[in-house]
Amino acid sequence: MSPQGRKFVRIGLIAARWGLAALLSVLLLLDISFPPPLPRASQTATVVVAKDGTPLRAFADAEGVWRYPATPDSVSPLYLQALLNYEDRWFWRHPGINPVAMARAGKQWLLSGRIVSGGSTLTMQVARILEDGDSRSLWGKTRQLLRALQLEVHLSKRQILTLYLERAPFGGTIEGVEAASWAYLGKPASQLSQAEAALLAVLPQSPSRRRPDRHPEAARLARDKVLERMAALGVWSPEEVEDAKIEPVVARSLQSPLHAALLAERLRQSASRADRIVSTIDTNLQRALESRVSGYFSQLPPRTSAALLVVDNATMEARAYVGSVEFADNERLGHVDMVRAWRSPGSTLKPFLYAMALDDGLIHSESLLVDAPQNFGGYRPGNFDTSFNGPVSAAMALRSSLNVPSVDLLDRVGSARFAARLSNGGIDLRFPRGVRPNLALILGGTGARLEDLVGAFAAFNREGVAGHVRYTADAALIERRMMSPGAAWIVREILEANPRPGYSAGTFNTGTRPRVAWKTGTSFGFRDAWAIGGTRRHTVGVWVGRPDGTPLPGQYGAVTALPLLFEVIDSLPYAPDDAAPRPRPASVAETEICWPLGIAAEQTPSTLCQRRFTAWILENSVPPTFAERDARLWGAGREKFLIDAQTGQRLSAECKEAHQTKEAEIARWPALLSPWLPLATRKASTLPALAPDCAPDGREVVETLHIEGIQDRTTLAAAPGNEHSLRLQIRALGTSRRVQWLLNGRWIAETQGNRFFVHDFAVAGDHTLTALADSGAWTQVAFRVLP
Repeated sequence: MSPQGRKFVRIGLIAARWGLAALLSVLLLLDISFPPPLPRASQTATVVVAKDGTPLRAFADAEGVWRYPATPDSVSPLYLQALLNYEDRWFWRHPGINPVAMARAGKQWLLSGRIVSGGSTLTMQVARILEDGDSRSLWGKTRQLLRALQLEVHLSKRQILTLYLERAPFGGTIEGVEAASWAYLGKPASQLSQAEAALLAVLPQSPSRRRPDRHPEAARLARDKVLERMAALGVWSPEEVEDAKIEPVVARSLQSPLHAALLAERLRQSASRADRIVSTIDTNLQRALESRVSGYFSQLPPRTSAALLVVDNATMEARAYVGSVEFADNERLGHVDMVRAWRSPGSTLKPFLYAMALDDGLIHSESLLVDAPQNFGGYRPGNFDTSFNGPVSAAMALRSSLNVPSVDLLDRVGSARFAARLSNGGIDLRFPRGVRPNLALILGGTGARLEDLVGAFAAFNREGVAGHVRYTADAALIERRMMSPGAAWIVREILEANPRPGYSAGTFNTGTRPRVAWKTGTSFGFRDAWAIGGTRRHTVGVWVGRPDGTPLPGQYGAVTALPLLFEVIDSLPYAPDDAAPRPRPASVAETEICWPLGIAAEQTPSTLCQRRFTAWILENSVPPTFAERDARLWGAGREKFLIDAQTGQRLSAECKEAHQTKEAEIARWPALLSPWLPLATRKASTLPALAPDCAPDGREVVETLHIEGIQDRTTLAAAPGNEHSLRLQIRALGTSRRVQWLLNGRWIAETQGNRFFVHDFAVAGDHTLTALADSGAWTQVAFRVLP
C-alpha cells in the first residue's frame, strides 16, 4: 500500500473511534439488546478428549451442533496467519469495523446494485454468528456493525477471536475450526499444514459450496486464492506457497470422531457442565484396539458383544476402554456398556482366594489339595470338564482352575469373610435378593463388574495393593490393600507359569515379551467368557458374551477371550526388563516339601516323603495337608503303630500272645484320593494287617465296596434290536453312605447307600467305572463296550 493509502486508513480508523460513542447511542433507538447476547455455557457442546487432547467423542449442543473448544493458543499459528491476513488484516487495531473495507464494499454495492465483496471484519462476522435474521440486507449489515461495536466494548480482542474460532460455520452441523479440522482432516487444528490452514481459513465464507468432502475442486480454488494472498503480502514465501498448492484437497466424509464412545458418555454424565473433559485414554491404542475387537468378534454369533479395559498399573489410569464391539450396532446391543455391567465372574475370583489362604497360613504353593467328588453340606461342585484329577497342588489347582479344591479352600476361609475382603479391595459383589455369600461365590455365583475385577487384579503387580480405575487425570487415586506383598508375588508367579495358549511350558522361548499372569473364567451356561491378565506395566481385562444374558454355547474364557487378551498385551508398550523375573519379597522363601504330609522335607522322614516338590512359602510357614472333614475317617498325617518285628503284622493294645515289637509309621493320604494313587503308593500308606491274636483297635477301614451290575473285565454289547444303547442298572454294595460314580474319571452320578442308578453306555471301547464312598472306601471295574 502507498504512503497516501496508509494515511487514509489511519484517518479512517481515527474517525471510526470518534464516531463510536455516537453509534452506541443509536443502539437504544434501534432496539438492539445491551450488552450483546453472548453464548451461555449451557449452549456449548461437550467434547471428551484423550490424554493428548485428541477428541474421542463430541456431544452436540441443544441445537445439534458439533463444536469443540478452541483458543488462539490451541490452534496452529499458520491458521491464525492465514485467517487474519485474508479476512481481517487490521483486526488488532480497528474498533470492530474497518472504514476502508466498508467504503470499498459500499462503492461496489452502489455501482452494481448488489453486494460484490464484503467489508466485514472478524468482529462483524462474530456479530453475524450471534445474531439471528437477515445478514445480507442493509438493515442486517447495520445490525452487524452496531453489534460489532458492542462486542469491542465488552470483550477483548482475544475473546472475540476465540468466539470466531469456536463458532465459525464450516458446513453441516460443524462449527469452529477445531471441530472442522477433526471432521474433515482427522487431525487437531494445532497440526495444520499451510495448505490445510488456508483451506480452513476460507471455508466459512461459503461452507456449503466449498465443503471439501463434496466439492473438492471449489475448495481447492478457494484455498489457492488464500495462498496467493499470503505470498503477495509476503507472509509466506513463494516457495512455501507453491509447495502448498501441490498438496491435494483430501477430506474425510463429514463426521464427528467416535472413539471410546461409552466412556465418553459416562464422563459426560458425571461432568455435565464441562465443555471439555480430558480422559486418560491413549488415542492410538484406543483406535487400534477398537479395530482389533471389531474384527476379532465379527464372526461370532448374533447379539454377541465384548468389552475390553487396559489400565496402567502405576497410576491406575485407563489407557483403553472398549465398552462394546460396535457402539452403533443395535443387533449386538452396542449401546450397553459391558465394562460396568454386572455379570457372573466365573472363576476370575480364584486368585484372590488363594492369596487370602496364603496370608491366612492355610497353604503354600504346593499344598496337597483333593480334586475328587465331594459334598459340602449338600453343595456338590464339579470341574468344568466334569473330570477329576485326584491329588493336586495348590499351584496346579489355581492354574488349571479346578473347582472342587477351590470350593474346599473357600469353605475353610469362609464365604462371608472372603466376600468382605473382595469388597474392601474394590470388587463390589451383587447377590440375588435374600442370598448371602456362599460357596458358589468362588465359581461365579455372584455379580461383578469388569472394571472392578481389573482394578483388583492389578494388585498382583502392585505388591498387593488394588486400586479403583481412573478415567480422568484429576480423579482421586483410591487404593486398598488386597493381600500382602508376599502373597501377591506367589500368586503372580503361579499364574505367570501358565504357558501361553498354544504353547507348552518350556517349549517356546518368548524372548523379551513380558511375563503375563493370567486367569480365565466362564460362567454357568456359557453366558460370560472372561480373561484377565497383568504384566509389570499394565492390567488387561476382556469379557465376551451377550448383554441380554442368553447363553453362548461353545464360547468360554480360554477359547474366546484369552486369545484376544494376549493380542492386546503383545501390542502394549514394554521394556526389555519386563520379561525378567522380579525379586521376591523378604517374606517369601523357597523350600522343599513332601507329600502327603505337606510339611518341609527336612522335617519329614525319608520313608514318609513319597513325593517331593519345591514350594514357595510365606513368612517361613509350612502348613501341613488339610485333615479330613469327616472325623470318622483317618486323617491325612503321620500314623504311628507297633508291629511284630518278625512278621510285620500290626499289633493292638490287646494281643493274646507275646510279640517282639517294633515301632513303625506311615504317611496317610486323604481318603478320597485313593482311586488316583498308584498301587505302590496306596500300599505304602496302608496299615499292615492286624495280627490274628490281637483285638481290633478301630483303625481298620470297615467298609468294603462291591459294584453290582457290571463284572470286572467283562465285554458288553447292546441287545439286538434294542432302541437304546447299552443301558445298565448299577449299584454299590457295602456302604450306607453317599457314593460318587466316575466313568473314566468323569462324574456321572451320585447314589445313597445301595440304591440303583441307570446309565447308558453309548461310547464303544474300554472303560473304567469307579465307585467312591464318602468314607473314602472305593472300588472299580474295567470293562469293554462293543460297537
